[in-house]
Amino acid sequence: MFKQYKLKNFHFQLILYICALTIIGIFVIGSARPDLQPKQIFGFAVGLCLMAFVALLDYSFLMKFHWIYYAAMMVLLILTELFGVNVNGAQRWLEIIPDQIQIQPSEFAKLAIVAFFAYFFSKYVDNLNTPRILFTSFAFVGVPLLFILKQPDLSTTICTAVIFVGLLFIAGLSYKIIVGVLAVAIPVFIVFFTYIVQLAKSTTADVPYQLDRVMAWLYPNDQRWASKALQQQNSIMAIGSGQLLGKGLNNSEATSMLNANYILEPQTDFIFAVIGEELGFLGCFIILVLLFLTVVECIVIGSKAKDLQGKLICCGMATWIGFQSFVNIAVNTGVFPNTGVPLPFVSYGLSSVLAIYIGMGFVINVGLQPKKYQGG
Repeated sequence: MFKQYKLKNFHFQLILYICALTIIGIFVIGSARPDLQPKQIFGFAVGLCLMAFVALLDYSFLMKFHWIYYAAMMVLLILTELFGVNVNGAQRWLEIIPDQIQIQPSEFAKLAIVAFFAYFFSKYVDNLNTPRILFTSFAFVGVPLLFILKQPDLSTTICTAVIFVGLLFIAGLSYKIIVGVLAVAIPVFIVFFTYIVQLAKSTTADVPYQLDRVMAWLYPNDQRWASKALQQQNSIMAIGSGQLLGKGLNNSEATSMLNANYILEPQTDFIFAVIGEELGFLGCFIILVLLFLTVVECIVIGSKAKDLQGKLICCGMATWIGFQSFVNIAVNTGVFPNTGVPLPFVSYGLSSVLAIYIGMGFVINVGLQPKKYQGG
C-alpha cells in the first residue's frame, strides 16, 4: 500500500500550478461572494490533505477497489434522486449538514468514472474493440449518466461522457470504429440540430431550458430570447471592461458589472468573467497558462507511467480538467451556449474542489512510480 518513493519523481510543479489556481480563485470568490470565501478556504485545506494522503498510496492498490468506487457513485446518485435538495428546479445536491454543507455527487462521479474505467480498460485492453467489451463499458457508463441527466444536469452529463470517451480512446479504441462513428454521428447531429432550431423558431410554446439557452446564444437580439442572452452578454462586457490589468479585486467602481449585480453566479459558472473584469487580460492569461500547464503535466506523467492503468488515470484527469476548462471559458466568452460548469480549481464548490484534488493525488502517485521504478 505504501512504498518508498524517490524525491526526484515528485512533481512539485504540478502542485504549484493547482495551488496557484485555487488561491487565485479564493481571492476572486472573496470579491464576488465574501460570505463563501471561508468555505472555499476550508475546502482547499481539506483537498490538500486528501491529495497528499492519496499521493502516498500505491495507485495499483487503490485500483483494486474499483467496484467500491462505482457502487458508492451509484448509491450517491440514487440518494440524490430520492432525497436530493432541489435548487432552481434542479435536484443535484445531498444535504450533509442542514443549511450548511451540501455535496454534489455528480462531481465525485467524474472521479469514480476515471478510477473505474482505468482499471476496466486496462484489464480488457486485448479485447477492447470487441462488441462484448464495448457494450459492457457503455452500459456501465450509461447508468450513472442517465441519473445525472435526470437531475437535470446536461453539462455535467456531457463532461462525464467526454471523460469516458477520452479514456476509451487512450485505451486503444480502433480508428475504424472512431471513423465509422464520426461518419454517422456528425451528419445526424447537424440534421437534428437544424431541425430542433427550426422547430423552436416556428413554435410559440415553451421549449426545454437547454434549447432556450441555445436559441438565446444563436439569436441574442431576437426579442423572444434577448432576456435569456443577457447573462452571457454581461459576461463578455465584464471581461472586456477589465482591459489589461483589470479594475482590481474588491473595487467599488460604479461601472463594475459585478458591483451592479449584472454577473449571475459570479463565484461558480461565471467566475472567469469576474477574473476578466477585476484582474484584466493579464489575470485571464495567467489562469489559462496555469490550466494549460496542469493538463500538459498530467499528460507528461501519464506518458511515463509504468502501466496502462496509470496512463489512463492521468489522461482521464487531463481530459476532465482540459475539457471542463474549455467549456467554462467558452461559455463566459460567448463561444458556447450558456451551460453551468465550474472552472476547475478556481470556481467555488466543496464537491468540485475535493473531487479534483483527490484525482490529482492519483496523478501524483502515478508520477512517483514511472517506468522502471522499483518501490521498496
